[in-house]
Amino acid sequence: MDESQRETRKSNVLIVVITVLIIILSYITNNNYRNYASYLKKQQTLTAELLLIKNQTNEYAEKKDSLTNQLNDFNNLDETIKKTKNSVFDLASQVENKIIKKETNYKIAYITFDDGPYYSTNNVLNILKEYQVKATFFTIGQDKDTCYDNKNYSCSDTYKKIVDSGHTIANHTYSHGIFKGLYSNADSFIYQVKLQEDLIKNRTGVKTNIIRFPGGSATARALAGNQVDRILTRLKENGYGWVDWTSQDGDGGYLPNYDTAWRNFTNTIDENIEVILFHDYDKTTISMLPNAIKYLENNNYILLPLFYNSIKVNK
Repeated sequence: MDESQRETRKSNVLIVVITVLIIILSYITNNNYRNYASYLKKQQTLTAELLLIKNQTNEYAEKKDSLTNQLNDFNNLDETIKKTKNSVFDLASQVENKIIKKETNYKIAYITFDDGPYYSTNNVLNILKEYQVKATFFTIGQDKDTCYDNKNYSCSDTYKKIVDSGHTIANHTYSHGIFKGLYSNADSFIYQVKLQEDLIKNRTGVKTNIIRFPGGSATARALAGNQVDRILTRLKENGYGWVDWTSQDGDGGYLPNYDTAWRNFTNTIDENIEVILFHDYDKTTISMLPNAIKYLENNNYILLPLFYNSIKVNK
């Protein structure tokens, strides 16, 4: 093989090598490009997913903040209700003062119910709700886990139902044991008051500060004798005010029929600020209650629940 042939052969081999190298390089380049393109696509997808997650995170954060605020509002609901009630009671105090000074034609009636809760208390609450009236319930605790007027039901949850309905829950002592030593001395009486206070607090979260003597203050004075002043002092020391009544339908005793109840009720409505005594176990009272509410409203009475600073609460 002469020199020229050898040079030609070298050139051909070189061309083949270069061609192969170009092919290999092209393959590598194309493969890398495809990989890079795939990488870019994945990167774009990942970026979009990250953006979506970020947006969702922001959305969830906003929802979380909203839910947190709602939860805080819910947790503070009792405080909000308390503030609202206090505002109403402040206005009621102003109205009471205007009534005393004869600066307004409005009058106030405080409807109260003694000795509950009973199963029939639910009927009373339904009527009050229908007529958008708030009242006051002087409750006892003994033997109330089973409703006295319906042994198939428990009355233990009714305390909270009273409070949740916006009414004033008040203390009527735990046992109402007028002739069972309740008024024998100041210690026995305050013991019964504190028992009922604790029961109401445990059932509702509310600490009571208004009490009605079982049988009224006249009964307390008659049975407690020289202990009554000590009882009044101890009540004041424990932050309590006490209240009697100015009107009633007579359901605490013998009540023969509706007409008698209505006559008793209307004949005793004669003051500009009334505290009305009812019992939430009495069927006649419950049947009369809607008409009693309308009668009071038609005679310019504002119907309110009792509050500690009312002039009708003795302190």
